[in-house]
Amino acid sequence: MKIFLVRHAAHDNLGGFLAGRTPGVRLGAAGRAQAERLAERMMEERLDAIEASPRERTVETAEALARACGLPRPRVVDALDEVDFGDWTGKDFQTLDADPAWRKWNAQRAIARTPSGESMGDVQARALAHIHALVKAGAPRVALVTHADVIKAIVCGVLGLSFDSWSRFDIAPASITRIAPVSAGLRLDGLNEVVW
Repeated sequence: MKIFLVRHAAHDNLGGFLAGRTPGVRLGAAGRAQAERLAERMMEERLDAIEASPRERTVETAEALARACGLPRPRVVDALDEVDFGDWTGKDFQTLDADPAWRKWNAQRAIARTPSGESMGDVQARALAHIHALVKAGAPRVALVTHADVIKAIVCGVLGLSFDSWSRFDIAPASITRIAPVSAGLRLDGLNEVVW
């Protein structure tokens, strides 16, 4: 069994604001091109299934993979959803940088929480519970199209890292991170493979 954690391709305002769960954030022309190159790469993996977060940008990325791999439409799974950033959702980063709670979130993710939203522990718990359910069900080769912080939470869980390690590795748009079940749980087989 192999699980491919795929970050969605870029939307047009990536880095400009905290998209989070803002409705209507879709892939632009550059992101669609990234998704197509990613899909060509994922054809090599002989996927059996594709799942996606409910956000438009993840579904669009996952649909590109499904078309290329000759698979049905991706299943939308709430456990793969973006972090619920609560009151921060949709704010630009200049505004967020002036907020002491935002600075704490980025410096101390192990103890910080988003306002009226989730902690990294919440994100990790829901995502890993879903992955363990897939393993138990024996899903052979599945791509999970999700978000950078969700993948970081999973990787921290697999490696036993503190959430404060989140900034020590990157999860680029349209990248692939691979995990696999082993007798001791889950093993990281590859991190942040960028194909565009």
